Amino acid sequence: MRRALVVLAVLAVVGFFACRMFLPQRFAVNAPIQGMLLGAKPPEKTAFQNRMKLPPGFTIDVFAEGISNARFLRFTSAGDLLVSSPREGKVFLLERDANGDGKSDGVHELLTGLDRPHGLEFVDDWLYVAETGAVKRVKFDAVTRTTRGEVETILPNLPTGGNHWTKTIRLGPDGWLYLTMGSTCNVCLETEPRRATMARFHTDGTGYETYATGLRNAVGFDWRPADGALYATDNGRDLLGDDVPPCEFDKIEQGKFYGWPYLYGNNVLDPDVGAQAPPGQLKDAVPPAHAFGAHVAPLGMRFYRGTAFPEPYRGQAFVAQHGSWNRTRKSGYKVVLLTWGADGAIAESDFLTGFEVNEDVIGRPVDVLDGPDGALYVSDDYAGAIYRVSFRAPE
Repeated sequence: MRRALVVLAVLAVVGFFACRMFLPQRFAVNAPIQGMLLGAKPPEKTAFQNRMKLPPGFTIDVFAEGISNARFLRFTSAGDLLVSSPREGKVFLLERDANGDGKSDGVHELLTGLDRPHGLEFVDDWLYVAETGAVKRVKFDAVTRTTRGEVETILPNLPTGGNHWTKTIRLGPDGWLYLTMGSTCNVCLETEPRRATMARFHTDGTGYETYATGLRNAVGFDWRPADGALYATDNGRDLLGDDVPPCEFDKIEQGKFYGWPYLYGNNVLDPDVGAQAPPGQLKDAVPPAHAFGAHVAPLGMRFYRGTAFPEPYRGQAFVAQHGSWNRTRKSGYKVVLLTWGADGAIAESDFLTGFEVNEDVIGRPVDVLDGPDGALYVSDDYAGAIYRVSFRAPE
């Protein structure tokens, strides 16, 4: 099996250079394919920490590794960390750092045999898991770190397959569960109305309703503590060139349409399908609240609710940029900070970089989550690791 993967990696590298030589820029395929196929891990500790860059006072450590395809994160009420692994069909439990060495005290398989689990959420003593085709839940005891009873399906028959198969679930401040599901394609006219949307439903699975539409692949979302507004990341389409279109950070409001597939960026008409928009569909389309760079692939995002970071970081948003594939020079592969000015304008700055340096990739951040200790935890599905970013004021 490994030999076959090596062959595939070689062919992919050859194909990449062929694309760069003979095809237009918009068809560029430039992803860390070998590591994606064969797996990777963070380099030796000193080399890793020297490579990773953070603002003064912040440090990064590997909290846990060896977690294949580590994706979305959720803390239990006891301070342990759950991590979804879609490729393995599992949810892992990472024990909290009780001995103070900066690492998880142990890793356990909490749930197995799932169908590409991604989003995780807790409601009371229920653990909810968003699989690619269903939302399920099971009773969870945070003290004993165990589930009990059967896993039950509360939202079956979700649309599966296609380019964007992940489902993300979060409990809203209104008591509803919110769910995002991406499009089947790069750009197309969907026949399944639940694709490229955000929906919500009651915690028992009833009352399903579409909340917002026109979201190509809104993977991460959260409510801003300052005003309760809901924001989501959204991945822009591919195959239009290195710098078109931007990926998006959208302010989500009920009943609004966010453009895809007919518009991108600041409501620019898509050259492939824009002319096919139904009459009146585009007049109220909502442009992004903030535009990221093209192809950076923003995934998980979180408003920082802790107090361990300095005041300028509190209540602001961290966003994991998974990194580009359809670009001649790689972009993304970092965690950025979004801050709100007094006028409501959103500014973006680098927070955690070093996953990609001069086209060399050692990691691809997926999700970000502030922990009970006030540190920021970052998942990496490329290196199969969870990182812990902490702050100590410079002396």
